Amino acid sequence: MPSTHTFHPTILREYDIRGIVGETLFAADARAVGRCFGTVVRRKNPGKSRLTVAVGWDGRLSSPELAEALVEGLTSAGVDVIRIGRGPTPMLYYAVCEHDLAGGIMITGSHNPPTHNGLKMMIGRKPFFGDDIRAFGPQAAKGDVESGQGAATDRAVFDAYVKRVVADFKGTRALTAVWDPGNGANAETVKAAVARLPGKHTVINDTIDGTFPNHHPDPTVPKNLVQLQAEVARLKADVGFAFDGDGDRIGVIDGQGRILLGDQIMQILAESVLKTHPGAMLIADVKASRAFFDEVARMGGKPMMWKTGHSLIKNRMAEVKSPLAGEMSGHIFFSDTWYGFDDALYVAVRFLDIMARDPAFDLGQRFDAMPKMINTPELRFPCADERKFTVIDEVKARLAKSGADVVDIDGVRVNVPGGWWLLRASNTQAVLVARAEADSDANLEKLKSELAGQLRQSGLELPEDASAGH
Repeated sequence: MPSTHTFHPTILREYDIRGIVGETLFAADARAVGRCFGTVVRRKNPGKSRLTVAVGWDGRLSSPELAEALVEGLTSAGVDVIRIGRGPTPMLYYAVCEHDLAGGIMITGSHNPPTHNGLKMMIGRKPFFGDDIRAFGPQAAKGDVESGQGAATDRAVFDAYVKRVVADFKGTRALTAVWDPGNGANAETVKAAVARLPGKHTVINDTIDGTFPNHHPDPTVPKNLVQLQAEVARLKADVGFAFDGDGDRIGVIDGQGRILLGDQIMQILAESVLKTHPGAMLIADVKASRAFFDEVARMGGKPMMWKTGHSLIKNRMAEVKSPLAGEMSGHIFFSDTWYGFDDALYVAVRFLDIMARDPAFDLGQRFDAMPKMINTPELRFPCADERKFTVIDEVKARLAKSGADVVDIDGVRVNVPGGWWLLRASNTQAVLVARAEADSDANLEKLKSELAGQLRQSGLELPEDASAGH
């Protein structure tokens, strides 16, 4: 096995490794990642003779080959491997946490097209991301890797994982729910979990199929929820749950087929968590609605706004000992009776538990009672990697001179009476991300105009699709 390797410059990302199989990502890359990661694990644990890393893979057609190469790389670095098999990313996280392993790597393309794939990593119980991932480039190029002879074994964790996911369900009311894993990696775990729950459960798109024949596995895109909405209507169900391709992001619709956004899902979860953890600090990312932060404060909690990115949120959550955190994208994290990682199936079970504990709970009525804001969709528009952070700095400097009320933990979130607007640079793509929210159509137009003006001063235009949604 060669000790040096060169990665395609586009695949070492902020939160994971991602590429197009056969174009930018190959089995040789997975092998090199295993060698580099195994080396990092050994150097972080000097003196330990046996170190074990878990490996899992999703349902993509390319995943088994990449997993095999990854295991070769890890064992050649002198690290033992437990293969947990095919399933969702959270099952890999569970295996690492429950068995106190040195790390874990998941072969997954998440919600990307079928031709894509990648790797998500954790070291110990913590996410492995950012500079640590980027360091693989020079490390592999120099051949700065350890050698050894690790052993690879298979370990079934499926049944234990599913049993643990449903263990926190205490509700007694029988509800009707529809579940759509979208032919993704958690199709089998969803079926096994709902079989253990009271009520009537229907699972659609319930086989793992890496071609995603029915719809793209991204629950944040409304067109991907059409099937789920139709089935909820047909069955007169109380709730519908959708999942992304590797099972770490959730979507929820009510019995009327209305979509709950990430921060609206979080409002319902927050109300429950604050009953058992009064005064707790709850975290949402900078894209979340003002309504979430206001509602957490109203319910007696301490709201915290943090940077977008599941790895960043996970780390912050551990630092401040928050029992609940989440992102608009549907990554939601519990650490009250869970492990602090994002698991959409577990979140769905907890959500259903809230509904099933209270005989009077009606999701549609709860949705109607939420504070309503008017907002643009998340706007993503091209901006070169070498320019995107400079644009943010330019906008930040102009806002500082104007005396604006700015939160700058991740780009700029500008607060004004009646709403806010956000501009941030994506950590994973050559794009800028913008969003605006207001309490009226007129105020939203003002905010969009202000955002557009700032972009214009930096030589950019606000996308034409900045229309308002509710």
